[in-house]
Amino acid sequence: MIVCLAANPSIDRLFGVDRLTPGGIHRPAEFAQVAGGKGLNVARAASALGAEVRAVALLGGHAGRWIAEQCEREGIELAAAWAEAETRSSLSVAEADQGLTEFYEHGAAVTPEEWSGFTELAARHLPQAGWATISGSLPPGAPADGYVPLIRVARCAFDSREEGISARPALVKVNAAEAAQLTGMADAFDAARTLHEAGGGGAAIVTRGRDGAVMVSPDGRAISGTADAEGRYPVGSGDAFLAGLVVALQRGAGWDDALRAAIGAGAANAEQPGAGRLDPDRAGAVADSVRISPAR
Repeated sequence: MIVCLAANPSIDRLFGVDRLTPGGIHRPAEFAQVAGGKGLNVARAASALGAEVRAVALLGGHAGRWIAEQCEREGIELAAAWAEAETRSSLSVAEADQGLTEFYEHGAAVTPEEWSGFTELAARHLPQAGWATISGSLPPGAPADGYVPLIRVARCAFDSREEGISARPALVKVNAAEAAQLTGMADAFDAARTLHEAGGGGAAIVTRGRDGAVMVSPDGRAISGTADAEGRYPVGSGDAFLAGLVVALQRGAGWDDALRAAIGAGAANAEQPGAGRLDPDRAGAVADSVRISPAR
């Protein structure tokens, strides 16, 4: 069982247009809408890869009920805590040749009682996890260290700029921009090594988009992985990467093969509209082509 926490979920919408013109009227040629936010994207991708998954989410209002219904349609087991305020929405606009323009709501503040209800629910489900993922931002109103006690409950893969690395998760995964912000180091290998040490010796991974990812494994070995694959829809690829990683580890893969699986899942996600959606066969094919190299 993989348990995915979604403390700040979102309805994620994607519009595909030929060109985004400020002040203009646009009629999207493509549209996708998913129960999103990083935690639910991880859950969707892990489920697509064949894992047994349970999402634990903090939901609110009509939007929260839509997310719960969507999870049921997709066959994602959901345990939900409820807040009064509406769950947020996010919008990504994909231009044919210009990449993505993204709009992310912060979301409404949760009360101390609502946050406590979510953490109590999470603490009941986390001990059942072979792996747990905690990813994304905290909702407004949650304590700054809100993830810290949850990390200590399970073998956790942590993907967030929020406080939590000091709680020594088994794995830290962030993108290059987040790694630079957290460590002050622009070089991905240096940042990964720093995160490895700060996290008490757990695995540390820095993703670099089309340039793959670098990893320092728990034994301190530093490697990079790259593949010749890219797609038009990178939203959620980092979440699919994390899903591929923990699914592979749950199945007993070593760190090199887990990194291959993660890169394959991230690349497959980028080829389909809708965050956390992927073709598992395509993910496997890309994983087989990943090149692993030692740190320079």
